[in-house]
Amino acid sequence: MKRRVAAIPGRPLPHGILGGCTEVIDVTDPHDLLGVEWMALGCCPVRDTDWCPPDESPGAEPPPGSHPPGVKEFCDPSHEDAEPVTIYAGVRCSTIGWSYQEATEHVRAALELGEQQAVESAFWRYTLAPRAIDLTPDDGPLSVAQGVAALEGCLAESYGGIGTLHVPAGAAALLGCCQVIRPDGDTLSTLAGNCVIVGAGYSAANSGPDGLPAPPGTAWLYISGPVTVRRGPMDVIPDRAGASIDRRVNDRRVLAERTYVPATTCTVCAVLVSTC
Repeated sequence: MKRRVAAIPGRPLPHGILGGCTEVIDVTDPHDLLGVEWMALGCCPVRDTDWCPPDESPGAEPPPGSHPPGVKEFCDPSHEDAEPVTIYAGVRCSTIGWSYQEATEHVRAALELGEQQAVESAFWRYTLAPRAIDLTPDDGPLSVAQGVAALEGCLAESYGGIGTLHVPAGAAALLGCCQVIRPDGDTLSTLAGNCVIVGAGYSAANSGPDGLPAPPGTAWLYISGPVTVRRGPMDVIPDRAGASIDRRVNDRRVLAERTYVPATTCTVCAVLVSTC
């Protein structure tokens, strides 16, 4: 018989959605896990004004779309919200040779290793894609460098702070060959300074704003404002050994789950790029 040893350990990708680009908040109030809402900050434009408006001819009409000198514009901050998503890992094994404690330790480790990928996939499908403005031109996908340039321009027009570029792991190497992204301490950033999330879950989704998967040889890239992720505690179900046994087949089933509330702000833009 083969000798049983410890499982081969793993580590989540370092630049995923739970990495350095994201503010991850371990919540203490369980109400936060029901969803959150806020008034958007930084989405309203900041404009310049003249202290000494130039002299105008009496009776002259102001240019179309302009405002009289000294008149300032006001913006209504938009209401934003974020919905929760619960991710889980489940294991099933024979009760012979595998204790409840061993099953619990295994399912905890499985969730810790795979939770980032699951959060990325959910954030892409439920938040980024439905909100995105599609910048793909009519004549087809752009090169990777052109796509990033278009995304950063789109975000800069509506948000003046550091944003977040969302890249499927399958397309990340192409950003390096054109020096589109570079290491920045523990994170990756573009030349413009936007932080870069490289997601395994993004690769698994790789869908456009219409929900359809990217055609072969292409990938979707997204850009958004800053990303915040609220994270609840990990729950193991059931919480006792006896309840984990299915006595009909003498199997043990243990589940680990955790609720997240991923959120971003202001504009989300998307573009289809060629990976060939």
